[in-house]
Amino acid sequence: MTKVAVLIETTDNEVKAANFGVLTAARGEGHELYAFVVGADAQSCKGELEKYGAAQIISITGDGADLSAQPDLQAKAIIAALKEYQTSVLLALGSSKGNDILARVAAKLQVPLAVDCLSIDCSASTVRKPYFAGKTIATLKLNGEYFICAIRPNAVEPVQAPVEAEVASFTAEVGNYDGLVIKEVKKSASGKVDLAEANVIVSGGRAIGSKENFDILEQCAAAMDGAVGASRVAVDEGFATHSMQVGQTGKIVNPRLYIACGISGSVQHFAGMKTSKVIVAINSDKDAPIFNKCDYGIVGDIFEIVPALTAELTS
Repeated sequence: MTKVAVLIETTDNEVKAANFGVLTAARGEGHELYAFVVGADAQSCKGELEKYGAAQIISITGDGADLSAQPDLQAKAIIAALKEYQTSVLLALGSSKGNDILARVAAKLQVPLAVDCLSIDCSASTVRKPYFAGKTIATLKLNGEYFICAIRPNAVEPVQAPVEAEVASFTAEVGNYDGLVIKEVKKSASGKVDLAEANVIVSGGRAIGSKENFDILEQCAAAMDGAVGASRVAVDEGFATHSMQVGQTGKIVNPRLYIACGISGSVQHFAGMKTSKVIVAINSDKDAPIFNKCDYGIVGDIFEIVPALTAELTS
């Protein structure tokens, strides 16, 4: 039996929905699934996690340390939990936080790490992940005492597999640490939904014209509980912040719906959103390259079409 641990990422004591795809990917024939919760109330997370097959929910704390503010101590505590529960697999959401913690864990254990994975096979210790801006998908085998990897948000469709979960507490002896301490986290202006984990993204390009005009995209995205993104040109022009940038030099996103508004469709931008389930392009230029890459295309003025879409969604 393979014991698989999934590091659960939370926000304001709530489980991020993108974790459910990771839990789905972690499940397998004969696997025993553990959910590691750090910095949140594990009992309050129980109802959500057991829906997706987490039979064991472990609340991890440090002996007097604030693990959420000290990532190196958090990595140390996670390693202690891996050994305590004899889990040989550790998975996490491929967010900036998840990638950071897994990198620290892998470095301390001196074992391989794979991030941005599209799928995994815990039994075979293999992953599938993209290379060369998504032009090639490689299958990698990780050889080591532990199998550690991060799953790209929304890469795996969540499928429920309800179980009756048990909640347990584990306190790790992490000692003192005088290195990196997180004092403050400043949230991005891209909306309430994390761009990399959003199921719906409405992005704007050069044609938006100004920072103020991004308001029409904000309203449209809000109507679908989505997030707002931007092309590199829009960011370079000062219309949007870099935290909103989608593309090869920005964030790689994988939403169910991606609406590109006034975006020409450069190779660099397409590399960041090409795995979106459905791509809709809105552009006044009928010859824009984006129309060769989208599922649905609308030729027209974004300042007429986007508000009309928002009105329809909110009516």
